[in-house]
Amino acid sequence: MSDLKRGCVLVTGGLGFVGSHTSVELLNSGYDVVIVDNLYNSTLSVVDNIEKITGRNVTFIEGDVRDKDQLRAVFAEFRPDAVMHFAGLKAVGESVEQPLRYYEWNVSASVTLFQVMEEADVKALVFSSSATVYGHLSSSPIYEEAPVTPTNPYGNSKAIIEQILADMVNTDPTWRIARLRYFNPVGAHPSALIGERPKGVPNNLMPYVAQVAAGKLPELKVFGIDYNTPDGTGVRDYIHVVDLAEGHISALNYLRNQSGLLTVNLGTGRGNSVFDMISAMEQVSGKSIPYCVAERRSGDVAECVADVSRAYNLLGWKAKLGLDEMCRDLWRWQTSCT
Repeated sequence: MSDLKRGCVLVTGGLGFVGSHTSVELLNSGYDVVIVDNLYNSTLSVVDNIEKITGRNVTFIEGDVRDKDQLRAVFAEFRPDAVMHFAGLKAVGESVEQPLRYYEWNVSASVTLFQVMEEADVKALVFSSSATVYGHLSSSPIYEEAPVTPTNPYGNSKAIIEQILADMVNTDPTWRIARLRYFNPVGAHPSALIGERPKGVPNNLMPYVAQVAAGKLPELKVFGIDYNTPDGTGVRDYIHVVDLAEGHISALNYLRNQSGLLTVNLGTGRGNSVFDMISAMEQVSGKSIPYCVAERRSGDVAECVADVSRAYNLLGWKAKLGLDEMCRDLWRWQTSCT
């Protein structure tokens, strides 16, 4: 592999929530960045904002990872040293309603990307996976060796891609691949120039909480207050998106010296309940966040927290930002969007 520190990284889905923050950290770390994004769940203004944050230029190509000819042209022109693959659909509920679409956009598109990478002899890849691949495990913290038992098409699409990557490495050990399983990304860049902008009603807790605090939604639904947790609500591992982005840089740097397959959880290793998150956002925003209690959702577990020891031991990475920073940056972003 060439010296990635002075090389070029192709970022698919690089204008999305995690992709845009990772693009910032790549640029700040000295990499050149080429972004391919079809703008399905992102906006073109993110390019300018990435450049404002970093003071560096970004090469942006509006394109779809499913388009093999276009990908070939991108690889031929820019000759990337590595790829970070974020492009794909990510709503669990939508995946249940439209499974074939998820397998096309996530699995088929990924296969196309990997084929073009192989043709171009670009064999360094950081893949954006998800803790969703673990399914509904009843034990916590969750280690990387835990069973992969996804319970919906979105999680299954990630698990299938993970298996494809394992098969690739088994066939050709010169591949350098990191599968990063993240837990619950939240927050925004402290500049408030980039963040998560969900379409319609948010699927995830914290964007929903922020919109209730901002008066855009009337109240939050809390699904179950009778779990075996300190306050009865579900406990999850929330990680600041900037920490998550830095974890990708650590994984990429690891791949400079290691071939084969790396699988790593990215989280904080600490759990916070729904009520913890509501309280923290109320303190940061100064707003009251009304909520109502609803029945538990089928399949939800009491607690889901990452074991993060492997990320620290192998990558030298650990999350630095806490709940206050997550809520502060999310609220700054939310108020800048109104």
